[in-house]
Amino acid sequence: MDKPGQSDPWSPQSWQGRAQPLAVRYDDEKALARAVDRLRALPPLVTSWEIERLKGLVASAQRGERFLLQGGDCAEALADCRPEPIANKLKILLQMSLVLIQGGKKPVIRVGRFAGQYSKPRSSATETRTIDGRAVTLPSYFGDLVNRVGFTPEDRRPDPELLVRGYKHAALTLNFIRSLVEGGFADLHHPEYWDLSFLSHASLTPERRGEYEAMTRSLADGLRLMEALGEKAVDDLTGVDFYTSHEGLNLWYESAQTRTVPRREGWYDLTTHLPWIGDRTRDPAGAHVEFFRGVRNPVAVKLGAGCTPDQLLPLLDRLNPGNEAGRMILITRVGASAVDRAVPPLVRAVRDAGRTVLWVCDPMHGNGMTTAGGIKTRHFDAIAGELERTFDALASEGARLGGVHVELTGEDVTECLGGGSGVTEHCLTRNYASPCDPRLNYQQSLELAFRLAATMSKARR
Repeated sequence: MDKPGQSDPWSPQSWQGRAQPLAVRYDDEKALARAVDRLRALPPLVTSWEIERLKGLVASAQRGERFLLQGGDCAEALADCRPEPIANKLKILLQMSLVLIQGGKKPVIRVGRFAGQYSKPRSSATETRTIDGRAVTLPSYFGDLVNRVGFTPEDRRPDPELLVRGYKHAALTLNFIRSLVEGGFADLHHPEYWDLSFLSHASLTPERRGEYEAMTRSLADGLRLMEALGEKAVDDLTGVDFYTSHEGLNLWYESAQTRTVPRREGWYDLTTHLPWIGDRTRDPAGAHVEFFRGVRNPVAVKLGAGCTPDQLLPLLDRLNPGNEAGRMILITRVGASAVDRAVPPLVRAVRDAGRTVLWVCDPMHGNGMTTAGGIKTRHFDAIAGELERTFDALASEGARLGGVHVELTGEDVTECLGGGSGVTEHCLTRNYASPCDPRLNYQQSLELAFRLAATMSKARR
């Protein structure tokens, strides 16, 4: 394939002629066309002015004036479009944001991995299990936007109707989130109501416990600081103060909701405020980069340990040739042991090229492990360790950590090891609910916010 040029014509369909390493193969093209046509006719899930507002906030974070908190499910399930799971995820993200405001003394941009995180990239297109003594191979589960988690030929067949069902569930989720944030969460003003039992766990050193307890006592100051900085009080939030994000993996879904709007130039992907491109799909000549180069949304890109400056700079040229502020977010996800090797060369290359980006750390995906019993998990210490090492690695190159991207849930799951909640390998089977990757539970998420806030606070001294 020829190297793409910046002047190549673009349309919401120009991606279709490009390579897709994780392409979904629909066997009924007519059914796919009908589903896409229905999506095109439906109202947008988000608005262009919300997207432009977020882009301005990201530009502010690029200048060091704000911090981005992005989190939510590994892969949303349509069945979890219920009040309690949605409210719990929103609640933990808002509580984490208050902790980070207290630690960083700056406003926090709140972005949820929900209302559209129904697609999931997999390392293999197929999955093999032993059924009644024989090996059975079926397509992998790519999320509820594509197929179903059950291990049968019918469940694993890509179903275009799920594109429309995903849209409807995303709309329901967004409607409920906006109702919640407009109504407010009264207990956010009262940390004594939060579940802070991890503070008393034996795994915490006396020094760290003291830091966390001091921060808890002063959390109300974070609320006052937020208001003093011009932010609205937590119980006076409006819908545009909380943003949504998902990986833009299924381009049929994304392109069907991409359109122009009156009195604005350009095209907007109106399925979400902040789409991201995964580490597996960031080829500058590939379909995903081709699609997202043409939309006006801020766009994030995941960078794994194998990403080199020679790969990154052409990607930035392709996605943001004009070096527009607020446009590019780079999310490193390299693993705790690889930070010192992988991150500084990328930071130096971006700095020397004069590119404007927001550096964010995803400390989850590079730290996966499998137990002797075959259970996928991650360890809290590795997650927190990557976050802290990335903070230091960026600072050593004259850059700053501008955000964190985590997979979490507000539920009391047992999917990640360690932390003050005391999850051990023996506990993993107690409440392992994720169909894909392990998530931090409520207490682990809050503890991670405390730990990052302590790092931010020390850096300010």
